[in-house]
Amino acid sequence: MEACAENNITFLVLDRPNPNGFYVDGPVLDTNFNSFIGMHPVPIVHGMTIAEYACMINGEGWLKNGIQCRLKYVTVDNYNHTYFYSLPVNPSPNLPNMNAVYLYPTLCLFEGTTISVGRGTDKPFQIIGHPKIADGNYTFTPKSIAGVSIKPPYEGIECKGFNISTFGEIFIKSKKQIYLFWLIGMYQQLSNKEKFFTPFFDKLAGNSILREQIIKGVSEDKIRESWQPALVKYKKMRKKYLLYPDFE
Repeated sequence: MEACAENNITFLVLDRPNPNGFYVDGPVLDTNFNSFIGMHPVPIVHGMTIAEYACMINGEGWLKNGIQCRLKYVTVDNYNHTYFYSLPVNPSPNLPNMNAVYLYPTLCLFEGTTISVGRGTDKPFQIIGHPKIADGNYTFTPKSIAGVSIKPPYEGIECKGFNISTFGEIFIKSKKQIYLFWLIGMYQQLSNKEKFFTPFFDKLAGNSILREQIIKGVSEDKIRESWQPALVKYKKMRKKYLLYPDFE
């Protein structure tokens, strides 16, 4: 969009459904933590299609130096934000089914920790574990899989944890929220807490507050409550750019 604006070229978006477009949740990114992972002050689950998001970027002046591109888009027929759209093609070898897609906003935070999310298994982003977890009802041993995961964390080492492969389809669709239960629980279980979080975590969360809250033992309910002021503000802004009927 910036390149098109700078060169006076029309930017065309052929819109598509967002499989996680049926809710909004998570901390809103603090712009002090912006990166290629998260560029704009939106929550982890922004609940927009790519054309709606492009309209927001343009309308809110988020492009470099506040420039705007000449934006055009083609909308999707018969879509709205109440739909549970099932992707016809897997978006990644490590997101092999809709359970993984629904769980991704929750489990992606583990990529900034020492916990495995099942890369190198047949259930990536559907299981979690660690070699030194004492409590768990599921074991797995990551291995390199050509075209999917090369040298995954804990390759060849047995990890103990939990299989939550059916949780996404059953609970995320009904509760419509990110879950911190496992993140907090895994942090509490591991004895070496100083190495639990990596510097990558704050980029994924879009702030340093979530990590600090977990370290301090703040409950999930209190953490979620702390997101609400920014989420209310975001949702109000989001409505200006929706191209389809909303879930609220």
